Amino acid sequence: MQNQECLAIFEDYLKNEKNASSNTLSSYMRDIRQLAEYLETHSGTDIVSATEEDLEEYIQHLRDSGKSVATVSRSIASIKNLYSYLGIHQIVKHSPATKLTTEKNVPKLPQILTSQEVNLLLEQPKCIDAKGYRDKAMLELLYATGMRVTELIDLNVGDVNLTAAVVRCHGRNKERIVPIYPAAVKALDDYIHLVRPQMLADPSDPTLFVNIGGERMSRQGFWKIIKHYQKKANIEKDITPHTLRHSFAAHLLENGADIHAIQEMLGHADVSSTQIYSQLVKKQLKDTYKRTHPRA
Repeated sequence: MQNQECLAIFEDYLKNEKNASSNTLSSYMRDIRQLAEYLETHSGTDIVSATEEDLEEYIQHLRDSGKSVATVSRSIASIKNLYSYLGIHQIVKHSPATKLTTEKNVPKLPQILTSQEVNLLLEQPKCIDAKGYRDKAMLELLYATGMRVTELIDLNVGDVNLTAAVVRCHGRNKERIVPIYPAAVKALDDYIHLVRPQMLADPSDPTLFVNIGGERMSRQGFWKIIKHYQKKANIEKDITPHTLRHSFAAHLLENGADIHAIQEMLGHADVSSTQIYSQLVKKQLKDTYKRTHPRA
């Protein structure tokens, strides 16, 4: 079932069975249309085929875009209602929205890894086979740049300039150039020259990161990679691709980076989206003080 058909039958259900008010109907349908557009644009999928990971990434996208807690909570309610309806009518077998949870009207600080945990995670891929070289390069690049997972897998080999040690990232609003540190340059150099040519299904394909079938890596595929190395590293925190993005920003801020420079590297349209990392660093400083000061 196509997205437009899903939207039409859900709108009919809200109007004629739920007798939703015009405001409720407008809000719900706006939320679902935005979800459908995001899935088509970022995942190449539709409402019926969406996974838990797709929906979790969409909700994270709303938060990263600076949407209020109230707006995000309403979107979650709309999505849950949609999939409840689709489940009752057996259009989907299982609702991918069951694990989505609303928040209290207090901004939730993102979870980050410590520098030690990042190092432990990055040490897990072993460069003994093609997969190890590729995974090492992907993890290093993600932490080096703080880019979104969709931006990472959308990269082409021409977007990387190893000599200049920069990568051209295709963000939602505009392109941005982000520097990459030497270890990430080395991992990319090894992957691009030693491994990628053998992994490509089509030698003319410009895709940077490919799966074992030689085609562009999917978001779901990279999600599994993250979870695999989290388990290998015995890190108890629930790591997602966004965890490295958050850690990148917080660690830069901790070490004195200007918040506007971080905003530029993350591709935030508004600095208010970046300022949450200031709150996070302040909270960590307070926690450290309370934990270590003899009279705290």
